[in-house]
Amino acid sequence: MAKYILAHDLGTSGNKATLYDVSGRLVGSKTYHYGISYVGDNGVEQDPEDWWTAVQKTTKALTAKIDPKDILAVSFSGQMMGCTFVDKRGRALRPSMIWADMRSTGEVKKIATRISDYDFYHVTGHRNSASYGAQKLMWIKEHEPSVYRNTYKVLNAKDFITLRLTGKFVTDYSDASSTNVFDLNKFEWSSRLADAMDLDLDKFPTLHASTDVVGYVTKEAANKTGLVADTPVVCGGGDGVCAAVGTDSVREGTAHCSLGTSSWVSVTTRKPVFDKDMKTFNWAHIVPGHILPTGTMQSGGGAYAWFVENVIKQVTPGVADDVLYKMLEDKIQQSPIGAKGLIFLPYLMGERSPRWNPDARASFIGLTMKHEFGDMLRSIQEGVAMNLNIILQTFQNLNVDVQQMVAIGGGVRSAQWCQTLANVFETPIMTPKNLDLATSKGAVITGAVGVGALPDFNSASGFFQMDRTYTPDTRSATKYQKLTTVFNQAYDQLIPVFDSLHNLDLEAH
Repeated sequence: MAKYILAHDLGTSGNKATLYDVSGRLVGSKTYHYGISYVGDNGVEQDPEDWWTAVQKTTKALTAKIDPKDILAVSFSGQMMGCTFVDKRGRALRPSMIWADMRSTGEVKKIATRISDYDFYHVTGHRNSASYGAQKLMWIKEHEPSVYRNTYKVLNAKDFITLRLTGKFVTDYSDASSTNVFDLNKFEWSSRLADAMDLDLDKFPTLHASTDVVGYVTKEAANKTGLVADTPVVCGGGDGVCAAVGTDSVREGTAHCSLGTSSWVSVTTRKPVFDKDMKTFNWAHIVPGHILPTGTMQSGGGAYAWFVENVIKQVTPGVADDVLYKMLEDKIQQSPIGAKGLIFLPYLMGERSPRWNPDARASFIGLTMKHEFGDMLRSIQEGVAMNLNIILQTFQNLNVDVQQMVAIGGGVRSAQWCQTLANVFETPIMTPKNLDLATSKGAVITGAVGVGALPDFNSASGFFQMDRTYTPDTRSATKYQKLTTVFNQAYDQLIPVFDSLHNLDLEAH
């Protein structure tokens, strides 16, 4: 009789539920989408009840074809850096402030007067930023004090669902490391940071390893989901960290790169990696005894998608997506390395790693009458690759040895982009089958380890099937080294222009 692990990946746009058997075979996958609310100035929220509805519906859909008694565990991945406010009865007191909510810039400035940027970075592994959960909680304390007073615990998305399934107020180390109030060196909540933020530390949930069985499905939750009461619930991890597990980045020196809407490079290490310029940050890894240094750029695959949607599709109405993307791939392959002297700075949404400049703008530099849209698309792919390589080189300059690189995300469907990554990174790039399931797969493997269906994370080979390996070309790599110098020069020279454009925006408002 087959035994299964059920995982829920609570993303920004929807919940993806996946069911695997313990040998690594995908049995089924269901997605349920939910909305986002944009509130006032830089507020971005979601209703936690929408997450719960999505989990109920997708669970029922997947369990309809099997005997739910054969599910060994439920596990999770979920969007990180959010803040969901619940009372002692587990009720959400208001909509959740998700990772994209940037209202707490004033709170960031307050923190900076109480603890240096250097100390903050070396305690948390992260910059002091409005993206994180603790700053959002500070904002609530200032602007909605009754919500703060009535908040028993603040949770991330996956932890809210764990609460609904088990009645337990918990989180794991990876999600805790996305709060900005977690000491990455001691693996505990930081009273020093909580004091600097004037926050009550007891409002944060109990800490667990990602593989811990934190509770069991209650009878009430079983009735609503179709699960069997007393099914073990494994804590799981944050989505970016689950993606590492789902790409087999579970040993020191193994890395993965994502070409999703935002794009990143992460590498598994034994200790946090602290860059003097704070270009990168560190998550607690799901794998015990490991850390996941990461650099995330705001708009990677999103830059390519933006150009296709707002330029290409405007002049190719009615062309099916599969036909269109094949045509675009052919055009990109016709453009030479360097796109005939065209450079693209991929800063459509400002930039996090490696620039940390919210005022940076996207730019095509070097456009002439000889350029065609294939050259522009190639320059976008090259610009994203060179930007990501700055992150990778930051790690390598700090003596991090990258031995393996797996690429995931929608952009990986472009073979040309993968080859460009290999040439720019000067390292082989592997791409897996089932590109869109890496994060869910990581949650499944975490659940399997948690209940003993797998002895450890190195025993999950049955879950991994690579589709292709892209080998770097030495001559192409040399050309990209020269192009990267110009890429960085272009950014540096445009910083005053970005500042001026930002000031013009302020005057317009």
